[in-house]
Amino acid sequence: MLKGRFLFRAIAQRTMASKIEPGAPQPIYLDVQATSPMDPRVVDAMLPYMINDFGNPHSRTHSYGWKAEEGVEAARKYIADLIKADPRDIVFTSGATESNNLAIKGVAKFRKQSGKNHILTLQTEHKCVLDSCRYLENEGFKVTYLPVDKGGMVDMEQLEQSITSETCLVSIMFVNNEIGVVQPIKQIGELCRSKGVYFHTDAAQATGKVPIDVNDLKIDLMSISGHKIYGPKGAGALYVRRRPRVRIEAQMSGGGQERGLRSGTVAAPLCIGLGEAARIADKEMEMDKAHVERLSRMLIDGISDKLPHIIRNGDPKHAYPGCVNLSFAYVEGESLLMALKSIALSSGSACTSASLEPSYVLRAIGSEEDLAHSSIRFGLGRFTTEEEVKHTVELCIRETNRLRELSPLWEMVQEGIDLKSIQWTQH
Repeated sequence: MLKGRFLFRAIAQRTMASKIEPGAPQPIYLDVQATSPMDPRVVDAMLPYMINDFGNPHSRTHSYGWKAEEGVEAARKYIADLIKADPRDIVFTSGATESNNLAIKGVAKFRKQSGKNHILTLQTEHKCVLDSCRYLENEGFKVTYLPVDKGGMVDMEQLEQSITSETCLVSIMFVNNEIGVVQPIKQIGELCRSKGVYFHTDAAQATGKVPIDVNDLKIDLMSISGHKIYGPKGAGALYVRRRPRVRIEAQMSGGGQERGLRSGTVAAPLCIGLGEAARIADKEMEMDKAHVERLSRMLIDGISDKLPHIIRNGDPKHAYPGCVNLSFAYVEGESLLMALKSIALSSGSACTSASLEPSYVLRAIGSEEDLAHSSIRFGLGRFTTEEEVKHTVELCIRETNRLRELSPLWEMVQEGIDLKSIQWTQH
């Protein structure tokens, strides 16, 4: 039965990919956790540095380089202002994946010489964090992957007990990219500071959406992504605290740009786009927050009021409202995605959605396999409209009811049969 399900999901994914017809209307976009549309103001800020002011920001002998450098440094300050940091603490990268790699591997390799070779992280972290930790394990480091509770939250007592004299880094995501859970970052930061352990957080889904003060939160390193805050793809940043100083080992050899931590010519247009996105987010955060919260309530209430057996994944009391992960019991998630082809949605992280396995994040919070397979992530953002959410609610209700009517499991549930009491046999 599982083999058949995986085959169906593979066919479903290929079918959805082949259904893009020339001239077809653009689907409603509700996949903001995967990427956000660029704000037109960001495009306007980038264009001059692609056409006229195209110089290398590291060229110090002519006006082309000076203008590019001026734009890059202004962008650096906008990012720093957004997270209440010093501009000198901001290191430009190609995105959050590179930032995460640089932070985790950089700290681990620098601290290893002092006998610190232990790292703590969560089982629900982004794949690039988990893979970085596995890489370090192969290099001889010790890594503890802490479980989370059913709401996706870290157990602070367990975290404290897991820190040893050999621990050099704790890496915990600010806002989870699949279920939207917001971890107790301030508590974690204070704990790590009291233990003399560096604290890194992947804030790709949090930056520009929730208020961040790296000093108040005691964050030592923080990863930022441009395309998650209405900026360009290919641009990111790593906050590296200078006071008290955080020492990391560079992972790339070259000209020593970005304080010697990230060699290579800085992509001025992309960095300037990221800076403008940060400036806008800083200015309009409260407005964006109110807008997303209103649409989130409309979506969740609209679906759950009309459909039974809808489960929200992740602790709703500690969740970013723009990331809503729902399981539609007795419906295969991929079949529902096909039915909702007029809406751009996801059944999980864009970085792992090609996998036929159920989401490892949902498995980590104890979601049963059938519910994990029936989950859909709704991403709401700055440019999402009320009309789009209303259409999504109506379509979800209609198609879920239709698919359930086709399901023998739904028929059994309607007859009062407890599916968990059934002994299934394989032929």
